[in-house]
Amino acid sequence: MVIAIPDVLDPRCVAAIRAALDNAGDAWVDGRVTAGYQGAHVKRNLQIDETSAVARTEGDAVVAALERNPLFISAALPHRVYPPMFNRYEHGMQFGTHVDGAIRLVPGSGTKLRTDLSATLFLTDPADYDGGELVIEDTHGAHTVKLPAGHMIVYPADSRHQITPVSRGARIACFFWVQSLVRDGAQRRMLFDLDTAIQQLTATGADESARVRLVGCYHNLLRMWADT
Repeated sequence: MVIAIPDVLDPRCVAAIRAALDNAGDAWVDGRVTAGYQGAHVKRNLQIDETSAVARTEGDAVVAALERNPLFISAALPHRVYPPMFNRYEHGMQFGTHVDGAIRLVPGSGTKLRTDLSATLFLTDPADYDGGELVIEDTHGAHTVKLPAGHMIVYPADSRHQITPVSRGARIACFFWVQSLVRDGAQRRMLFDLDTAIQQLTATGADESARVRLVGCYHNLLRMWADT
């Protein structure tokens, strides 16, 4: 399930994060420092050192926005969120086709996180750079994604994906992974569809008794499938 989530960050928050990243100086490092063996040879970008103060501060701002976003909560059913990271693709930089590692170790914590979902939060408007599209492959083909600043795409972490070469400007984004309460993608999709339908029924003032029964079905399925 590939889901675009609009307006995760408002323009003021995007501008504040961009200003902090633009002034990060030596915190920008070679992106290959966090690439696994299968990705290092196809990865060429810059990345904020995830142990730096700017990474922690701006990452906390992103997490706070995620906690306030009902569409993200409904789609991802997050159990753990890897501390958000930030990358930059300049002219000629790209990340070839790869699959994200299944397990990530949260720096300095000893905590391991299963990567059920990958997320990219765009911090640069599409008009400001050429290339740099996120291309996600799934059973329905390839999805090409290039969203406005402040918007986010969430997709299965086991998908083959790539970032195409940037030919003008710079592509700046935040990225992270989510361990969902529901490991199985098909179950997660059913819960998302059910939750979406319940919200639509609520908004239209549908039969309250039927709506309550559907809410009960949603929570009983979540209770059955959740891995806490």
